[in-house]
Amino acid sequence: MPVTTLSFSLIQTALFWEDKAANLAMLAEKIRRIEEYTEVIVLPEMFSTGFSMQPEKFAETMDGPTVAWMRSLSAEKKAILTGSIIIKEDEKYYNRLIWMLPNGELGYYDKRHLFAFAGEDQHYSAGNKRLIASVKGWKINLQICYDLRFPVWARQQGEEYDVLLYVANWPEKRNHAWKTLLTARAIENQCISVGLNRVGIDGNNIAHSGDSLIVGPLGEVLYYCAYEEDVFTISLQKEEITNARALFPFWKDADFFHIQ
Repeated sequence: MPVTTLSFSLIQTALFWEDKAANLAMLAEKIRRIEEYTEVIVLPEMFSTGFSMQPEKFAETMDGPTVAWMRSLSAEKKAILTGSIIIKEDEKYYNRLIWMLPNGELGYYDKRHLFAFAGEDQHYSAGNKRLIASVKGWKINLQICYDLRFPVWARQQGEEYDVLLYVANWPEKRNHAWKTLLTARAIENQCISVGLNRVGIDGNNIAHSGDSLIVGPLGEVLYYCAYEEDVFTISLQKEEITNARALFPFWKDADFFHIQ
């Protein structure tokens, strides 16, 4: 029998600015306090530092302490743990989403679209490959924050994935775009879109309102939370996706293309 449910826990939280020890201690406590059954635990973009433009100071390797921390907590909770951190590799810096499995294996996605408005492109290197993870028959397309503004990077061709997941440090002043684009990505790709954002004010005095959001394939809101810290667990239903695709078989009219 195919698995028709998949449980996600979203941790919408404030972050301590460029303080790894404080962030990891705070997040470990929140993770350990999750009582509901969960299979995927989602942390924000750059969860150990906030959206820092000092990779020379805060970057780690894939053998570093934050990846080890993720490996340990994933095993402890027997759940996938994901979020992005600053990684140094081959003398380059990446805003890298880690997809950590309970058995210690991992995948990763390097942010494709770097936020030039904040100078991210001056400090980090862009990724060039999508990562679509597989969990118990579900396919999950993993992306980071600013990627949300680029629909071609997320566009389905056929039925490549079921869930489109974004981790973010998205500013409050542009939260209408965040909510609108998450809804659009769900509808146009006939998937469930999951957007996990932080709250609070960062070290650059930029406010974040959270607005973490889960949207179904017809645009229906399955979860929404603004401004408050929240840890929310939801069991997503595969039938919502398959029923929407069967009722509205838009794929046959889609434009197919190749991304260089």
